Amino acid sequence: QSLSSLDLSGNQKISLLTSLDLWNNEISSEGCKWLSEALKINQSLTSLYLCYNEISSEGCKWLSEALKINQSLTSLYLCYNEISSEGCKWLSESLKINQSLTSLDIRGNQISSEGCKWLSEVTQNKSIIDFSSS
Repeated sequence: QSLSSLDLSGNQKISLLTSLDLWNNEISSEGCKWLSEALKINQSLTSLYLCYNEISSEGCKWLSEALKINQSLTSLYLCYNEISSEGCKWLSESLKINQSLTSLDIRGNQISSEGCKWLSEVTQNKSIIDFSSS
């Protein structure tokens, strides 16, 4: 069975969370919309694992909006999420602004050479140490 609801409102220790693993939870792009709102205000999360969640390029759009604001996340794992080159375009736009992300894993997605080009161009000019796309 999968978790369908988790209410952590009022939990003061959630602000100390540094790593969140949501691997294979069917989050989808709609779930990314809500997750992105939390990322915009979170200042402690450094690693986010979202592999195998079918977030698609639309989910990348929401995550990218959060990455423009969030400056604590250093590692983002988006493996096998049905992300296309459009999602890479969204991510590349946010990485032009984001100063904290040093590791991005997008292996196993539907990314064309154009999408890889957008991301590789921006990662060459940033401090992204670990960029995995194949």
